[in-house]
Amino acid sequence: MKRQMKLAEAKALLTELGLPKAQCNDRSGWVFLALANIKPSDSWNTATAPLLPTVNIMEFIRSEYGMDYKPNSRETIRRQTLHQFEQARVVDRNRDDPARPTNSKDNNYSLNQPILDILAVYPDGDWEGRVQVYKDAVTELTAQYERQLELQKIPITLPDGNEIKLSPGKHNQLHADIVHEFCSRFVGEGGRLLYIGDTASSRNEGGKLMFLEADYLESLGVPPMSHDKLPDVVVYDESREWLFLIEAVTSHGPVSPKRWVELEEAFKDCTVGLVYVTAFPDRAEFRKNAADIAWETEVWIADNPDHMIHFNGDRFLGPHESRS
Repeated sequence: MKRQMKLAEAKALLTELGLPKAQCNDRSGWVFLALANIKPSDSWNTATAPLLPTVNIMEFIRSEYGMDYKPNSRETIRRQTLHQFEQARVVDRNRDDPARPTNSKDNNYSLNQPILDILAVYPDGDWEGRVQVYKDAVTELTAQYERQLELQKIPITLPDGNEIKLSPGKHNQLHADIVHEFCSRFVGEGGRLLYIGDTASSRNEGGKLMFLEADYLESLGVPPMSHDKLPDVVVYDESREWLFLIEAVTSHGPVSPKRWVELEEAFKDCTVGLVYVTAFPDRAEFRKNAADIAWETEVWIADNPDHMIHFNGDRFLGPHESRS
């Protein structure tokens, strides 16, 4: 059958490209065919490189080859095939927007040019010679890709002058704005960054932690806790003895009454004043979440950095008596 012949040819090519045995199986063969946009009756030299999210890859395999991978197979395809294809420089991720966050629903994968060059003469031309060219170039291809990703990362300067870089994405850009813009205006020179997360990486993959001063937090009465319980950014104002707990809202929620209760419980033994802040990138995002913001908390909007919005209470910008 043409379908099985195409699958066999795809697996043979993956083997020649040097992919591990686990990435030369049927699943990876079907994925490769989808990435090349090759249907059972197509010649390999008609291959293209569309930008395909994982769900579109699965739909192609289902409609063209009759393999119905269930929705819960998406993570397996991503983790056990596409990641390895990316590492081997068979595919590029987000060629249309390298700054797209790794957990974005719009992530896509596409074959790169050296692979298309091989497919242009596969299986009847000098494809083996082009495979060798690809193998010789993999190191430089990887270096180019890493340099491109590095250029997209968002730098944050720590109080001690050292620099960390967050993964690209709207959420982490807001993190950088909090450190560089909010803290300089409303925390001042006595501010000390104690925690910041890299939330452009999937939390399920352990990607949230970026910078944490656990010992200093413990000295303030904050016990060790999972990173999911911490707000996005934690800054301590040493001169006023205020601990700023800042949630950055681009996709996750603000300091709502429910989140306020959670943070009060997590920080109940803290020996300094707690200041709750919700940060937004712009007014549009603020308007979408305004109804959920807890009273006696603060709001800061990055595109109007000189101003704060105070949600009632007995004072502006400062800790309040506990309502627990």
